[in-house]
Amino acid sequence: MKIVAIVQARMGSTRLPGKILMDVAGRPMIAQQLRRLQKCSLVNEIVVATTIHDIDDPVVRLAEHEGVTWYRGSQSDVLARYVEAAEQTKADVIVRLTADCPLIDPQITDKVIQELVDHSSSCDYASNVQQRTFPRGLDVEAFFRDTLLRIDRLGQSTSAREHVTIVPRSERPDLFLCRSVTDTEDNSDLRWTVDTETDLKLIRILYEELDLGNRVAPYREILGYARSHPDLSEINQQIETWSPAG
Repeated sequence: MKIVAIVQARMGSTRLPGKILMDVAGRPMIAQQLRRLQKCSLVNEIVVATTIHDIDDPVVRLAEHEGVTWYRGSQSDVLARYVEAAEQTKADVIVRLTADCPLIDPQITDKVIQELVDHSSSCDYASNVQQRTFPRGLDVEAFFRDTLLRIDRLGQSTSAREHVTIVPRSERPDLFLCRSVTDTEDNSDLRWTVDTETDLKLIRILYEELDLGNRVAPYREILGYARSHPDLSEINQQIETWSPAG
């Protein structure tokens, strides 16, 4: 069974254009995320799925530099981009991630994948986003290739094409067997994704204070530091939640 992590990425972010290549601890933000994903024990291949537009040429060059696969497809039809990237890599299991999560956790990512694989006879889709207990920015979704093809067939709305997993999560959950991965406590009030300069400021502070540019610290360590310094979470507390198209 081939498990492929597909990271949707593009330079044309609505609120913070070019954010994925902005500096975090001396490297582009997406490079830091890829470095963390490479620590996953269950992922066989990582793909950066970007667009065919010239503006995203640097994204392809970065993927090559980081030693990961890349795929170029539609900017607006992100769902089609996933289908095509999955076909290119012959993925049996797809792990969906977005390129604005520089604190993505390898162990949590593996946990979501394991939940899907362990319940393969009774599960189409597993994630830690339907019932949120982890900080926003540790989002992981995993599903089988045939699940992706069903989503592609059923997902005809603009929202479904743009946000990839809207069909099983909200449009037609009755047609999919879904499982949630939750933590023992609720930390969903924390925001570790990057949509704005304020978000980026918080991430840069955490990377500097915990030396995350040189090591992949586990979720619990980052969480402990964040909770012991509540002023940090106040930095981006007022940011409105955004669902990135990638």
